[in-house]
Amino acid sequence: MSVYNHRPMVPPTQNRLIELLDAVRAEFDQLTQEAIMCKNQRDEFEHKMNSQIQEMNLFQQNLMEMERMQQIIKKQYEEEIARLRQQLDQVQHSQHGGPPVAGGNYGAPSGYAQPPPPAMMESNQPVHHPSYPSGPPPPPSGAHGGPPPPMATGPPYLNGGAPHPTSTPPPPQNQLVSSGRGPGANPAKPPGAGPLGGAAGTPNMMSGLADMDPEAVPANMKVEGPDWFALFNPKVQRRLNVDLVHTFDHGSVVCCVKFSQDGHYLAAGCNQATYIYDTYTATRIAVLQDENAGREGDLYIRSVSFNPDGKHLATGAEDKQIRIWDIQKKRIRRVLQGHEQDIYSLEFSRDGSFLVSGSGDRTARIWDWNESRCIHILPIQELDQKDPGVTSVAISPDGRLVAAGSLDKVVRVWDAQTAQVLERLEGHKDSVYSVAFMPDGKTLVSGSLDKTLRMWQLNTNMYNNDRGKNPCKQVFTGHKDFVLSVATTPDSNWIVSGSKDRGVQFWDPYTGHTQFMLQGHKNSVISVATSPGRRPLFATGSGDNRARIWSYESIGP
Repeated sequence: MSVYNHRPMVPPTQNRLIELLDAVRAEFDQLTQEAIMCKNQRDEFEHKMNSQIQEMNLFQQNLMEMERMQQIIKKQYEEEIARLRQQLDQVQHSQHGGPPVAGGNYGAPSGYAQPPPPAMMESNQPVHHPSYPSGPPPPPSGAHGGPPPPMATGPPYLNGGAPHPTSTPPPPQNQLVSSGRGPGANPAKPPGAGPLGGAAGTPNMMSGLADMDPEAVPANMKVEGPDWFALFNPKVQRRLNVDLVHTFDHGSVVCCVKFSQDGHYLAAGCNQATYIYDTYTATRIAVLQDENAGREGDLYIRSVSFNPDGKHLATGAEDKQIRIWDIQKKRIRRVLQGHEQDIYSLEFSRDGSFLVSGSGDRTARIWDWNESRCIHILPIQELDQKDPGVTSVAISPDGRLVAAGSLDKVVRVWDAQTAQVLERLEGHKDSVYSVAFMPDGKTLVSGSLDKTLRMWQLNTNMYNNDRGKNPCKQVFTGHKDFVLSVATTPDSNWIVSGSKDRGVQFWDPYTGHTQFMLQGHKNSVISVATSPGRRPLFATGSGDNRARIWSYESIGP
C-alpha cells in the first residue's frame, strides 16, 4: 500500500468561495421571504386603513345627516313651543281682559337665549387652522378692553364656550361708506310703509331664513354653487340675483375686507400682512407687511381703508400703530402713533383730507394723515361704563359727521370739525360691533352682538331740529347669532350684514325685510364691504381664511 493518498485535491480557496456563495444565497432567500412577508403585511394594513377611511366617511355622512335632522327637529320644537306660548299668552291675557303680548328678544326663536358677553367661537370644530387659536376671547371686562376677535367656527349654529386665548385677531370692522347719489337718491317707499318702513324702533318680525331647510325652498327662490347657497325670502318679491365672483384663500383668518373707491381693488387684512387684489382679474397685486414690526407671534391687521386716490392704504393692528402704505412701492409712508390700545377701525374721508380711527383705548381720533398729526381726540367719557372701547367708526359722505360704535352698547356721533358730541344713540342690548352711514348722510346703520341691526335717523341741528322722535327707525331681526359687520350699498337700496351664524343677509331699509340670506363660508363672517364702483359687488371676510367677492344684480322690472 502506497503511503501517498491519490484522492484528487481541491484547492482550499475554491471550497471557501463555494461556502461563501452558499451563505449569500441562503441570506438572500431569507431576505426575500422577509420582503414578501412585509409586502403582505403592508397590503393588509392598507386594506385595513382603507376600510377604516370608508367607515369614517360613512360616519361623517351619518353625523352630518343627524345634524341636519337635529336642526329640523329643533326648528319644529321651537315652532311648537312658540305656538303653545302664544296660546298660553292668549289664555292669560283673555282672563285679564288684555291683548296678548308679542314675544320678546326681537323675533328670536323661543328658547334661543341671548348669550353672555360672548365666546366668539362655535364649538365642535372639525378643523382648526394652525395659525389661528382654537377659540377667541370674550369682550374684555377691564376698563381699557377691546372687542373680541374674529371667530374660527365649527358646524353652523352650534355655539359653545371655547377657550379664550389672548393673542387673537380683531373685531369686526366698520365698512366702507358706499358712495351715494346724494340726498334725494332714495327710491320711493313701498305703499303703506311708515317712516323708513315701520313704526319707530319697532322690530321687524320677518325672520327665519337662517332656520329654513334649503331642500324645502322652491327652485326659483334659491341659488346654489359648489360650496355656497342663497335663500330668498318667500314672503317678499325677489328683486336680486347673487353669484360668486372670486375666492381668495389665505394662511390665516381674514379680519377685514375693504374696496378701493373705484371698486378696482380689494384689500384683505390677515395675520402679519395685508393683501390687495384686482377685482377684475383676481390677481394679487401687493402684499403689505412690515418686516420691522419687532413683534413675534401673531399681529392681526384689524382694519384697512383705501385713500380715495387709490394710491395709499391705511392699516390698523394690535400694536397700536396706524400705518399708511404707498401701495405701488409697497412701503410705509407714515406711521400714526397715539392710541394706547389696539386699532379696531379705520376710515378715510371721502375727499381724503383726514382719517378716523377707533381703538380699545376708549377713543376715536381724527388725523391729518399727510402731516402725521392728530387733529381731534373723540373720547368716551362716561365713567360708569365698564367697556367703552370703540369697535367701529364711520364718516358721513359729506365729511361733516363721525360715528362710532362701542362695547358699551351705544352709538355716538360727533361733529368732525368741532369734535362736539351731537348724538348718543341707545337701544342695542349688547356691544355695537359695526356702524355705517347710508349714502344720504342722515341715516346710520349699526350691528350688534344682540343679533340685530338698527337704523337711526340723525336729528342733528345741521339737518333739522326735530329731536322729539325716537331716532331708531327700524330694527332688523333674523340673524341667529352676533351681527359682526354692516355695510350699505351705493344706491341706498340695501343694507348688508355679516354674522357669526356664517350668514350674510341683504335687508330692505324701507321695509326691514330680508331679501336673501347667503351661506358662503365655513366660519363666521367677520367683515362685509360693498363696492363704491359701478359694478354691484360686495365682499366677505371670514374665519375660514377666505375672502370672497360676490355680485348682486337687480332682476325684474
